[in-house]
Formats: sequence, structure tokens, C-alpha cells
Amino acid sequence: MLIAVDHVQLAAPAGSEDLLRAYYADVLGMTEIPKPPVLAARGGCWFQAGAVQLHLGVEGDFRPARKAHPGLRVTGIEAYAARLEARGAQVVWDGNLPGHRRFYSEDPVGNRLEFLEPDGDVCPAR
Repeated sequence: MLIAVDHVQLAAPAGSEDLLRAYYADVLGMTEIPKPPVLAARGGCWFQAGAVQLHLGVEGDFRPARKAHPGLRVTGIEAYAARLEARGAQVVWDGNLPGHRRFYSEDPVGNRLEFLEPDGDVCPAR
């Protein structure tokens, strides 16, 4: 039985760790968490905010996915979007998901990220 998503893995090109740290820690406000030594030798970096973990792994022939993306639930979406924009990240609003406010952004290597917040206090089951 599935009980939760443990983490989401995104790909990144070799040598992009400093760019990723600047975006995921400084722009998004996540905390970098240490990778186990055997995995750290492969490059990449891991980040966490609350129960959300994003793992960025090095891929030799990296090409960012244009459609695939994690959907990240936020609170105070207007303020969060303003935070991203103030730190130089693009924010593209999309009003096509009923019952939610959402926008998309990209990390510095082109990974697409969706940020969303349900309208009102209750999120309907999907």
C-alpha cells in the first residue's frame, strides 16, 4: 500500500550544483540536506522544505522535461510568487485548474516546477 511520496527526483547537468543551490535554497527557501557519501560521489544535491524533498541528480545527456514536473503545494501563493520574482525567477500564472491558484517557474537548468494553492480552506479530493 502506498502511503506517501518520499521525494521527487529531477535531473540536472554535471557541474550545475552551485546554480541549483542558489535557486532551491536562496530563491525557493529550501534547505540543502546531505546526500549519503556513496551517492554524493555522483554529484547533484538534495533539498527539503517541511515534508517535501527534491533530489537533483546528475544526468550525462541532460535535457529538461518540457511537460513533466512536480506540483508543489504552497501557502500564501501571491507572496511566494513575489519572492521568486524578486529573486529573478520567472513566474507564469495559469488559471486553468478549478479551485486552485497556480503558477509555473523553471529552475536555472530548465526543470519545470508547478506551485499551487487551493482556493479557500478546503481542498477537494482529486
